[in-house]
Amino acid sequence: MFDTVVVATDGSDSVKRAVDVALDFADRFDADVHALSVIDAGEVDASPQQLRDELETALETTADAALATVENRTERDVATAIREGHPAVEICEYAREVDADVVATGTRGRHGENRLLLGSVAERVVRTSPVPVLTVRQLDPTADEDDEPIVDG
Repeated sequence: MFDTVVVATDGSDSVKRAVDVALDFADRFDADVHALSVIDAGEVDASPQQLRDELETALETTADAALATVENRTERDVATAIREGHPAVEICEYAREVDADVVATGTRGRHGENRLLLGSVAERVVRTSPVPVLTVRQLDPTADEDDEPIVDG
């Protein structure tokens, strides 16, 4: 039913749980895993010209680290890719290209609290994805463990 899982990651703390959930999902369905990190072209373009090369290099380093984190959290083979562009557009396009059955993403990324319930990238992916999207919220570190939802396997 689910043969290909795409996990979108920017390396932020809020995405770590989404990575774990996506990898568990892939294990349960014996699915192929694709990890994707997108360098936000808008972020690069909005920076001062003299800083763009440094920023792009820093963002590439962050993307590499985010993908390495996914690879290190599983014994499964993980196909990795870095794209540059508008994150939601690139995530949806990549899902089409690899014939994904589901896209997993966190609800917040590096830009944190800029949206009330869903981050703007997650919201756009949910609205425009050609396949189902599994959004995974970050647990509140101040919440009681009893407040965690229970997921049966």
